[in-house]
Amino acid sequence: MFGNKSFRRSALVLALLYFSIGVSCQVRLPHLIGDGAIFQRDRPVKVWGWAAKGEKVRVRFASETRTVVADAAGTWSVRFSPRGAGGPFTLDVQASNRLVVKDILIGDVWLCSGQSNMVHQMKLHSVRYSADVAGAHNPEIRQFWVPNLTALQGPQDDVPAGSWKSANPEDVLEFSAVAYFFARVIYEKYHVPIGIINASVGGTPIEAWTSENGLKDFPDILKTIDKNKDTAYINGLSRRPMVTTAPPADKGLAGTPWYSPDYIPKEWRRIAVPGYWEDQGLRNLDGVVWYRREIEVPASMTGQAARVFLGRIVNADALYINGKEVGHTTYEYPQRRYAVPAGLLKAGKNLFVVRVTNSAGKGGFVPDKPYCLFAGNDTIDLKGYWEYKVGEVFVPRRGGGFGFSAQNAPAALYNAMIAPLIPYAIKGFCWYQGEANAGRAAEYAKLQPAMIADWRRQWQEGDLPFLYVQLPGFGDYNYLPVESSWAELREAQRGSLSVANTGMAVAIDLGEWNDLHPDRKKPVGERLALSARKLAYGEDIVYSGPIFQSASFTDGKVTLSFAHTGSGLMANDGEEPQEFAVAGEDRKFVWAHAKIEGDKVVVWSDAVPHPVTVRYAWADEPVNPNLYNREGLPASPFQTTIQ
Repeated sequence: MFGNKSFRRSALVLALLYFSIGVSCQVRLPHLIGDGAIFQRDRPVKVWGWAAKGEKVRVRFASETRTVVADAAGTWSVRFSPRGAGGPFTLDVQASNRLVVKDILIGDVWLCSGQSNMVHQMKLHSVRYSADVAGAHNPEIRQFWVPNLTALQGPQDDVPAGSWKSANPEDVLEFSAVAYFFARVIYEKYHVPIGIINASVGGTPIEAWTSENGLKDFPDILKTIDKNKDTAYINGLSRRPMVTTAPPADKGLAGTPWYSPDYIPKEWRRIAVPGYWEDQGLRNLDGVVWYRREIEVPASMTGQAARVFLGRIVNADALYINGKEVGHTTYEYPQRRYAVPAGLLKAGKNLFVVRVTNSAGKGGFVPDKPYCLFAGNDTIDLKGYWEYKVGEVFVPRRGGGFGFSAQNAPAALYNAMIAPLIPYAIKGFCWYQGEANAGRAAEYAKLQPAMIADWRRQWQEGDLPFLYVQLPGFGDYNYLPVESSWAELREAQRGSLSVANTGMAVAIDLGEWNDLHPDRKKPVGERLALSARKLAYGEDIVYSGPIFQSASFTDGKVTLSFAHTGSGLMANDGEEPQEFAVAGEDRKFVWAHAKIEGDKVVVWSDAVPHPVTVRYAWADEPVNPNLYNREGLPASPFQTTIQ
């Protein structure tokens, strides 16, 4: 009997082993080639995948069939003839198993990549663009969202998940806002299917998106890549202890919580909302601060769903109404827009409590954002004086930690999120990144051209159009000429225009001083699309704002020449051109007068009789950069070289 059980157990193990081997050897496709995919028109259609070593794979697409044998590594690939825009088509793959991919279109495919401003989805801007969301009924605009992944050991051959989604009012909420508006312009102009492959991760530097080979001219970065390939080294970092003093627990969550209607407030102080608490008496406080206020709500606003807008909060928050949590956000940048369920509000006084957590810098409510409660046609302003009390104070760390982040490691995002896409034919690239490299402009001036060359080399499609966004304004206004790390980064970005077949969308006028993720995403996408129309589709159009070309210094004045002046230069507010500064050999900049003369700008200052350099819009957030061409496109910030 024991022998029979042993035999049955062994047979079961062998069967399971056989099954697992069979499954692993089944033919499969990369996730990118799935239902609803868009293939690049007028290029060979590349299809690839995996199977058992030596397995025969038959692939049929449209009216063509290819047969291939998997190589020693179990990989295979085929190419089909180029096709014009159209579809839908079916892809049929047969080996030991069969795969059928449906609803494939042929059109133009754009790889959209970068950091958070390329990530930001339509749902985060759905109030400004509510009509665009409601009107998104275009099954020929589709997006494939690449999951956030890192790989330190080298390039990967596939992503673990992902699917194509079309532009409809529900799915478009997950589209990158910049990429969607870019794609919509291209589609409406040329009426061919447009595919967006979005591979973006917030807060990441450009070197993370570049391959190891693409960084060959950066020896220090290559040393970091080699070090990060050492698994023991990385594991050691992960185990390294942080030397900290444990903070006390949040008093607002002990006993009767401070958001409860049963809690009786004692020793709360007055504070203005919006505003940072460091500006209102809470000096250098990192921790948890609770805000509370009783809001008088009319009966007309009750019995129905409502919404609360709480602007932006630094860094994390939770909103409670009448003791119930209605929403929370764990990081700084999204605007807070919380849904209030029907029945929660009552006629008369309603208790609003916000728990705000801040771990660095100024904490609290960011000014110049919407703060209101609205239901139906009624709105209540939530700005004004609230009461506050500190629930927890974070004790500063002693010693510090290692600060290792895999997503910031050189080549890590390229390996995991770009390399798996490379066999897929594309029309070009859209790139929105740079914030994470501010402060390293000189290096960025070399890194961006290196990445452009790297990606083009990897795709082997020639000088594919590379379109990118120059950083918008962000930060405090300065009314005197200043040094600026963001201006330096923009200057580095401008330098990449010397690379063939590149286009830069100037966005200096689209920023918000208090928001790293400005709300106006549509014009960014539309300006990228202008560059695409010129560089990728060959239209004879004005596609850029004025770009500084050269300067001549004569009799104390500087004459500036520009490319892309279109039908003429102008100040978009009808005033004298602003934001020009000059300096002499002492490098002390002062504001200058400026006058448009034809397609040139003449700049001078009585305080600098012998200027040697000029700056325009040189600040993190320039106050009034008003130089445009008559097509309505803004001039890029710039600095002339020293004479």
